[in-house]
Formats: sequence, C-alpha cells, structure tokens
Amino acid sequence: MFMKWWMANLSRKASISMVILALLLSGCSLLPNEKEEEVIPDIIPPKISQKPEYTVATKTLESAVTLIGKIISLEEETMYFTKGDLNVKDVYVKSGDTVTAGQLIAELDVSELQKTLRLERLAFQRDELAMKELLRTRDEMDQADYESQRIAFEEKRQKLSDMEVEISKGAITAPFSGTIVSLTVKKGDLVKAYAPIAIVANTSLLVPGAKLTKTEQEKVAIGMEATVSISNGGSITGKIKQLPNKSTESSSGGEGSGGAASGIDRIEDYMIVQIDKLPEGAARGLTASIKVVTSRTKDAIVIPPSALRSIGNRTYVQVVDKDGKREVDVEVGQQTPTDVEILQGLTPGQKVVGR
Repeated sequence: MFMKWWMANLSRKASISMVILALLLSGCSLLPNEKEEEVIPDIIPPKISQKPEYTVATKTLESAVTLIGKIISLEEETMYFTKGDLNVKDVYVKSGDTVTAGQLIAELDVSELQKTLRLERLAFQRDELAMKELLRTRDEMDQADYESQRIAFEEKRQKLSDMEVEISKGAITAPFSGTIVSLTVKKGDLVKAYAPIAIVANTSLLVPGAKLTKTEQEKVAIGMEATVSISNGGSITGKIKQLPNKSTESSSGGEGSGGAASGIDRIEDYMIVQIDKLPEGAARGLTASIKVVTSRTKDAIVIPPSALRSIGNRTYVQVVDKDGKREVDVEVGQQTPTDVEILQGLTPGQKVVGR
C-alpha cells in the first residue's frame, strides 16, 4: 500500500516538474530578441591620384601641311565662247577625242549676225561709191565738211570689221594638240559667255597640283618636300616646283584681274609638285592627297604636350628626380599634335610630370 502511494506521489512530482520546465522554456521565447550588433565596413582611405610621368626623349620631328588636290596637266586649257546668249549650232568632237591645234570644236548659231553683216556690206558698197565721188570734189568742199564725211565713212568700215570679229567668236578651236577631257554642251544648247564648254589637255604632261588658301600658302615654299598619294593607292615623293599667284584668291573661283572666265581652272592657280614619275594608275582628275613637310628636325628633344605648363609669359615643366619635383623653365620649338620640341631647359632621359 505504501509502495503504491509513494509511486503515485513520485509520478505526480515528476509531472509537476515537467510542467514547470515547459513553462520555463516557453517563457524564454516570449522575451524580446536582443538587438544584433551592427557590422561597420572597413573604411579604406582614397588613393591620391598619381600623375603620369614621361621620359624626355629624342626623335626626328616633322611639321607638315596636308592638302587635297588632284592630277592635272601642265598644258591644259578650258574652252569657252566669249559671245553668249546664242544656241550651239554644232559640236564636232566628243569627250576622249584626240584633237590637233586649230581643229574646230564647236560653233554657235550666228546666222542672224551673218545676215546683218551681209546687209551692212551692201550698204558699205554704196558708201564707197559716195566716198569716191567725194574725193573727186574734195578741192571744192569745205575742209571741215570733208573731214566729217571721211570720219563717218571710216566708222562704217570699222563697224564691219567689228561685226566680223563678233561672228568669229562663234567658233572655238583647239589651242594645241591634246585630248578632249571634258565636254559640257551639245547641239542646240543655249550658252552664256565664258561658260566652260570643253577642256583640252596634254595627258602626257600630268602632275599633282592643289589650290591653296591664304593660310596654307603662307606655310609652304618652293623646294619643300612633298609626298603625293593618289586615290587608287599609289604614292611618291617630290618637291614643290610652283606656288599659285598670290594675287589670285584660289578659293573664290571668280573672274581674275586678267579677264579670265568664271570658274575656269588655270595652271597659275595651282601649287605644282615636281616628281620623277607619277604612281602607277594615275590619271588626270584623280584626287591626290599632298603632304608638304614644312619643318624637319633630327634628334629633337621632345616631350608630350600634356607635360608642358604655362602661366602668363612663362613656359615650364615639372621635373621629377631623386630629390622630388621641381619646376624648370623651358624654351619651346615646333609643336605637333603628339610632341613638343624643347630647345632649352631639358636633356634626354629626364622625367617630367604630366597633367
């Protein structure tokens, strides 16, 4: 009996203990969560930017002007009518034809002028008869009256001569033997005076040439080295032989002081490059890139443009050596997009600081 009571009492105590333990465990979950400690990232101090350093070097330094020109002929002429507002009667050549000096190229329809000339000649014949009669009675006439009639007669003679000249302007002929490299009219076209009609060129005398602006002409000189590259890929080196007339504004394309026609190309308007032989495949009219070397210095002391500094009239660089940085005044020579020539202040092998 006692044993049963003791076992029951023990079982009850065990149950109470388990209940208390459960309450304790559940009570823990009811407590507020502790705040997690914030993780602060490491702060890395910024690196001070390192300016580039360059070694003072030597090289062959060139300054050049690049021009866009074309292949032209040393013997070339643009043909045009000096009389305008007339229709083309006929064209006797086509582009690419070979012509000889004096050969007829084209004619204007001057039939009305010729008709007027015939009538004026008939009228002049009557005037000649009257003049012969005047000469027979000269001694009986007042001298002033005679001179007045004589002058009037000579004016009519001059008028006939002028009309013949005007009619002759209705035809253009080849000025020399060559090739028709351009032809811009056909039969029936209405033309203006001095409008280009045809170009005759001697295709055995081809050279590279370029028109220059005033600024470009100030940079180049006869004898300077020039490299010519044509549009089909060939290139060759030569020298400048001729510069354009300074009185001619090459970019205007207008009528010159000598009465040249508007838009007419003249050899005098071009810078000419003398070469021994054109690149293979060169032909008149092909585009040519001409690089003219305006200055060349061997073993020039150079630095990059970014290493050069200036304040007011002072030009200097920062030199870096074992003792640190120091400023050094320099004298500058020619400059290119990639190099600055130093005439005084630096020696090869030194280090300079860029920006």
